[in-house]
Amino acid sequence: MAGWKACATAVVSECAPVSSRLPLGRPHSFAVRVSIRNLTKRFGPAWALERISLEIESQELFFLLGPSGCGKTTLLRTLAGFYQPDSGELFFGDKPVNGVPPHQRNTGMVFQNYALWPHLTVADNVAYGLEVRKVSTAERMRRVAEALAIVQMEPFADRTPNQLSGGQQQRVALARALVIQPDVLLLDEPLSNLDAKLRLEMREEIRRIHAQTKITTIYVTHDQKEALSLAHRMAVLRDGHIEQLGTPRAVYRHPVNRFVADFIGETNWLSATVRGCDGGEMTVETDGGVFVAATELSKSPGEKVWLGFRPEAVEIGTDSVNALDTRIAHVSYLGEIEQYRLAMPSGALVKAFEQNPRELRQVGAPLRVHVRPQNCLVLPE
Repeated sequence: MAGWKACATAVVSECAPVSSRLPLGRPHSFAVRVSIRNLTKRFGPAWALERISLEIESQELFFLLGPSGCGKTTLLRTLAGFYQPDSGELFFGDKPVNGVPPHQRNTGMVFQNYALWPHLTVADNVAYGLEVRKVSTAERMRRVAEALAIVQMEPFADRTPNQLSGGQQQRVALARALVIQPDVLLLDEPLSNLDAKLRLEMREEIRRIHAQTKITTIYVTHDQKEALSLAHRMAVLRDGHIEQLGTPRAVYRHPVNRFVADFIGETNWLSATVRGCDGGEMTVETDGGVFVAATELSKSPGEKVWLGFRPEAVEIGTDSVNALDTRIAHVSYLGEIEQYRLAMPSGALVKAFEQNPRELRQVGAPLRVHVRPQNCLVLPE
């Protein structure tokens, strides 16, 4: 790859600008649908995945989300071909890939630790997969130049990884995965090693890169904010099972159980007894008073349920329904928001957020708050 910059510039200058073409010369139709059917994987006596079924659409940015040990990385590595399932079927488009070795699946993988060759330049790292595939020199240079342009790393082509920041190394790892023109892009917690500011920047970069490339992308993370801000759809996993599948908004606003509600965000929970249901609303009684919640759940009077509401759903001031008389137990000022721990007369604590706080409130002061019915969750106890 000697003289890479000069040669690549000459090759790319004969083509249209990278931003005006489809990525790396690949039509969007190459992005494939991924079908996972009754997939099971065990490690000794432990179930890592148990009868997982999932359809990931072509060109979708799909997230696998869950706590450590839930099976999300096992599923990703099974899709890559690093693990073979004990049972079940995998399809990329109409092609079955059970038993197909990793290098024949045409997947691009981005690892948590980047996995860059320290002795190779950025350009040589990106070109490595093309060299293994015996791509011609001219085509290799053209595709490397395009991949580096997509991740905005052209000026760093001749540097080595130890001359780059963490965010720049992550971009190189992305370019290396993109340059082979994968049918499916697999991302294994790619931002976990970055600091908070870089993670925010790279989220936007991944959004931009996916919008440009349209590659079917499966992204593993335990970071709820990453999933909520980027995913087209997500699957929340626990103990090798899918607990909920849906869009970020649907999963956040309508969790199917307390596990999903607590994992995808913070939730205050009050034990409640049903008083009645009428027209899509349920009236329940709690230690904090009577609440009205908008819900499709149907329960009979006297049954026990959980009433939940997010801290950001707690509004300061009095409303005609769902009012709580509390006392401030703790205050945390975070600039854009103020976090409160509020003590109810029963002694139970609830958490509340106030956006753009302007008033200084002291610990021990009374505070009347309310929660709108549409912001309440009701789940079976």
